[in-house]
This record gives sequence, structure tokens and C-alpha cells, in this order.
Amino acid sequence: MLLELKNVQKRFGGVTALRDGNLSVAAGEVHLLLGENGAGKSTLMKIVAGIVGRDSGNMLWNGSEVFLNSPSEAGAIGIAMVNQESLLAPHLTVTENIFLGREKKRPLGWVNRRAAIDDARRIIDQYGFPLSPDMLVGHLSPAGRQLVEICRAIRHGSSLLIFDEPTSSLSDTETQQVFRIVRDLKSRGMGIIYITHRMDELRQIGDRVTVLRDGATVHSGNMADIATDQLIHHMVGREVDHIYEREHLPPGDTVLEIRSLSVESTHIRNISCSLRKGEIVGMAGLIGAGRTELCRAIFGVDTVTSGEILLNGQPVKIRSPRDAVRSGIALITEDRQVSGLALGLPIAANMTLANVERISRFGFLDLISQNRLCTELGKKMSLKAASVAQGAGTLSGGNQQKVVIAKWLFRQAQVFLFDEPTRGIDIGAKTEVFELMSELARQGAAILMVSSELTELQHVADRILVMRQGRISGELPRIDGQSPSQEQIMKLAVPDATPANEIAA
Repeated sequence: MLLELKNVQKRFGGVTALRDGNLSVAAGEVHLLLGENGAGKSTLMKIVAGIVGRDSGNMLWNGSEVFLNSPSEAGAIGIAMVNQESLLAPHLTVTENIFLGREKKRPLGWVNRRAAIDDARRIIDQYGFPLSPDMLVGHLSPAGRQLVEICRAIRHGSSLLIFDEPTSSLSDTETQQVFRIVRDLKSRGMGIIYITHRMDELRQIGDRVTVLRDGATVHSGNMADIATDQLIHHMVGREVDHIYEREHLPPGDTVLEIRSLSVESTHIRNISCSLRKGEIVGMAGLIGAGRTELCRAIFGVDTVTSGEILLNGQPVKIRSPRDAVRSGIALITEDRQVSGLALGLPIAANMTLANVERISRFGFLDLISQNRLCTELGKKMSLKAASVAQGAGTLSGGNQQKVVIAKWLFRQAQVFLFDEPTRGIDIGAKTEVFELMSELARQGAAILMVSSELTELQHVADRILVMRQGRISGELPRIDGQSPSQEQIMKLAVPDATPANEIAA
């Protein structure tokens, strides 16, 4: 075996992240690692990658015990990790990030920029990524940054490569590119650990699978020998339907209306649409179509250059996110760690950040009320944390997303803009998020749900808007209770000629 983990344990303060982690990976194998958010997957992989140390248990590399104290030590023996959340330097170029810490140098010690650019271009061209070596990483979408992470890991050379949710923000075309990379690396004898929450990916890419639940390994075996229903049961410890089925009720009056909206700083042009009470409107489109940019414009992040926004029939001026919040509009962003959370603050502070006035008395925070209200909200969200005093940055990706949503529930908003709300969330947590959205709709909220997973839109949305190249190319309603087909959606989403770099922001 290339890698063996035996009875690995890890605690963070009073929280047990791992109590019995077991995993083995062979060379030339794609090994799937599954489990709900908070099950211990990321902690186990951080131990393998040298990011954190284990408290007990054994880690064997090519049969010999190893203790890794840093990612550089892991890299030196041939272990690399492509993280779910980007760890790149946004002010540097694609090339500079690929070679960061291992720059190509001339004899006198100067960085050989030309050689680095040429080498980066070869990697990009080899895998057909829509990237430019000279582009600033800060100008890329989450999908683009993920591709740079992959290039970086491949370039440095590894015997074992860990993919942590590599396709969570990628289009179907880009996902297939990642699969091609994984298959190519496997054919060269590399071991692959692949973490995913997308159940439709399992059969396409995996050879063997290990499932964690509550910090312990509960199943390990060949993918061909287990049904998907059994895998889900191992993950959550109970029966969970594959696809969430929502009851679609007649909507009420129009809450939010957009008329001929354009944003000069983006390619958003002449957008008109509306959201009604009790309605979940889905929004589909390729990455780069303008879905995120539209949400940002409605929320006041980007300046609207023409058109108008109406709330409950009255025109409103939204010049900033502060104006949007005051108007009762909430934005759940696609990149929670960058724009959704204050990672250094406790859970309670994050939950109340958008509505501090609710827990203030005479200019002072009422910490007792904050703790009580946030604890109740955490239970409602099935949040896995020791307490609401725990730092938001220490939570798993799915639990961080729950805190983001809880922030806007605490604000009691009436319009919710969900931008990729289930990105990086396991199947059990997805069901909880969908149930929460349905409950908000039943209470009269108006919801816009941006998602790259068409199956989610088909089952959750009352109708689907499709964006293409900065414009709404069509609207697809449910007819006789039937959702639009994926073929209908993609026909409206695919342009006549796809831009050369559709993943750039």
C-alpha cells in the first residue's frame, strides 16, 4: 500500500474531530472518501497533508511510519492536496501561484519568469484549461482558482494527490476535464484520494470507497460492490432520499422586480425578472454567464448603471450592501470564506453580524441574549459545533455554510439570493438546506436560487430562469407539475460560441 492510516485520532479543544480514522490507498487507485460535513474527512486529509498533527494512531507511507509536521514535509515525500477553499495569492498571476515557493531561478538566483510562464502554459494547454498564465488569480472565479490549484499540485510532482471537493464550483465541461486529469494521473501510477458530495460522480471516477461518520470509519470497500443507497445510509446513519422533493404551492404577490437592469463594470445587460412571495426561482447558466454578477448587483456590491429595482411595487435605491440589508435583501454568497464569514470571529458573532441592533441594549451588546438566540438557531440549523463561542474558521465547510444562512435568518430578510447554496455540502445537509428554503417560502419569503446542479433546480425551483452571456435567454415554468428537462435548460444556456475564457470573473 502507498498510504495506510490506522486508528487515527484528533481533538481540537473539547471537540473530537477523529476518533477512529482508518484508510488505505494503493498506487494507481482512485479512492473515494465520503461522509457528512463534520464527519472528519478534512481533518483526516489535513493529517495526511501535514497541515495538522495526529494525537494518536499510525500513518504508514510505503510501509514505513511517518510523522509530518508541515505541508512542505508532505510535499517532500510526494503528497499534495488540492483544497476545496482556495489557498492561492490573489494578487499574483496564475504562473506565480503555480510556482509559489518553488520558483524557477537563473544561475545568479533571479527568478526565470519566462521559463515559468512557458512551463505554466504547457500544463494549461496539456489539460485544456481556459486559463492565461499572466492573469491575476484575484480576477478568476472560484472555478478558475480551483483549476490553478490543480495545476500547482500537478506541477510539483506527487505520488499521492488529495482532491477535496475539486468540482464543487465547476461546470459539467470543467468537471469532465478534472475527471480526465484524475484518470491520466491514475494511469501513471499515482494514488488519488477524492472527496466529493456529488453522488453522481462516484461511479464515474472511483475504484474503492471509505465512509466516515462522526469521526470514525464505518465502511471501506470496492465501489462496484455497494449500492448508492447503502453508501448514503453509511454516511448519515439513516435513510435519506437521493433527491429532495419539494411541495410546489401557488406563489403570492410580487416582492422583488428588476426592470432593464445593466451593470457597466460587468457584462450584465438589460435584465428584467421578478420574484414572488412563497416562490423559489431557480437560475441556471454556464459559469461566466452572469448569475453571480446579477446577485451582486441586486445586493448593491456592483453599481447599477441603468434600470431599476422595485420592492413590493416601490422603487428602491440600492447603492451598497448596507442599503440592501436595510431593504430586507439577503445574499448567501458562493464563496463563504471570502465574503460570507468573518472566520476569526465566533459563530455567535457571525450569526448576529447583519442585525446587531436586535441584541443591543443602550449601545451595548446583550451577550446573554446573543448566546441564547444563536444557540436556538444553531439547533434549528443542525449545526455541528461545541458551542456558538467556537470560531467560525474551525468549522467544516458545510457547517460554515449553515452559519452564513443563519446570519440572514437572524436578520429576518424577505428576499433571499442563494448563490450556489449547496456547494461543498453533503447530501444530508443539502436536504436540510432545501427544507429550510422551503420553509422560508412557506412563510412568504421570495427566493432566487443560483445553482450549477441542474437536478437541484429541477426539484426545488418553481420556475427556472436561464442566463447566457449576461442576459436572460429564457424562462422555463413547471407544466402540469413537471419540471423542465435538462436538455431544455442547456439549450438556452449554451451560446453560439463559448468565450475562450468563460471562467474568468
